[in-house]
Amino acid sequence: MINRLLNWRIFFFVVAMVIVGVTVFYTRYLANKILLEERQRVEEWVQANRTMQQSDAPGSIALANMVIINNEDMPLIATDEKGNIVDHRNLDSIQLQRNPGYLKQQLAKLKAEHPPIDWEISDTPQVVYKVYFGNTALLNEVQYYPLVQLLVVALFIILLVVLLNTHSRSTQNQLWAGMAKETAHQMGTPITSLRGWVEMLKESEVNPEVVQELEKDVERLKLVSDRFSKIGSQPKLETTNLVALLEEMVSYMKRRAPGKVQFEFISPSKEILVQASPTLINWVMENLLKNALDAMDGTGSIRVHIQEQQQQVIVDVTDSGKGISAANLARVFAPGFTTKKRGWGLGLTLSKRIVDQYHKGNLHVKQSEPGFGTTFRMVLPKGLAE
Repeated sequence: MINRLLNWRIFFFVVAMVIVGVTVFYTRYLANKILLEERQRVEEWVQANRTMQQSDAPGSIALANMVIINNEDMPLIATDEKGNIVDHRNLDSIQLQRNPGYLKQQLAKLKAEHPPIDWEISDTPQVVYKVYFGNTALLNEVQYYPLVQLLVVALFIILLVVLLNTHSRSTQNQLWAGMAKETAHQMGTPITSLRGWVEMLKESEVNPEVVQELEKDVERLKLVSDRFSKIGSQPKLETTNLVALLEEMVSYMKRRAPGKVQFEFISPSKEILVQASPTLINWVMENLLKNALDAMDGTGSIRVHIQEQQQQVIVDVTDSGKGISAANLARVFAPGFTTKKRGWGLGLTLSKRIVDQYHKGNLHVKQSEPGFGTTFRMVLPKGLAE
């Protein structure tokens, strides 16, 4: 699925770049064409002024006057041989009144935009003025259009990527929920049957210790089934003493850990209340402690440190194990990622889903250094997660 989404993203990116490239090329073609027409209009304006100066024919004067009057949108500034401004057209009249240096500023701007057109005032002596012109509003719009197009395409690509990611996450969530519900459903029947057999063994002449251990295992299966059933639907959060819940799990794992592993549990008080699903937080803690044990190969230390703040509770689980390489840090919570020979690589993925999505908290790797251990940090809000 990831490769398919990547291919689609590359395809849409290439299509978008082609659209932008074609648009930029065609826009530049139009802009150059309009610029040639505008330069021709300036030349006609210059010729019309020559006609007004040199001709006495009423028809020629009327035609030249029409050309001059019809030029209403192109900014023009004429200068004499010494560079003094002798005439101007289509500039901001308000700025002309308010800003004494406005004309010089506009002249510098027009000089930078296009080369001037010569305006021959007289032959003897020869007097030639320079006419500088700027872009019309139409030409500016055409020139800026590729930028607008590029912005629209960029927004389209961003929106498309967001939609694809949202769809991918939604599909994954539905897959997780479906698998969890089906697992809990499939486990329900045999667990019920096993509990019935345990009750029958209690009434028979079977070693009570064997029955007791078998009953513990059945209850453990019931707990696992309950966890999967809660993963498959939105769990109900309840007021929970986080300290007692985590301390119980640490004690449980300590009894099953090798004797050379030292456990340390630090909490500022005996009771810290949070809104949580005890079954699921218990599962998260179990996953973190199991990963810590797997990272130490039977020797080392594990420290669980709880910090209470005004709005949240922070739980750090630190081990003295192998640590996580920088290359693997970004993939720790990815589904299927594992460095162990056995396992599906789903424990940390489910744990992050439980903390981030169901409890509106955060689970991340606070720090890790190869050869010196890892610290996972779980942050849970103290208030009720909506």
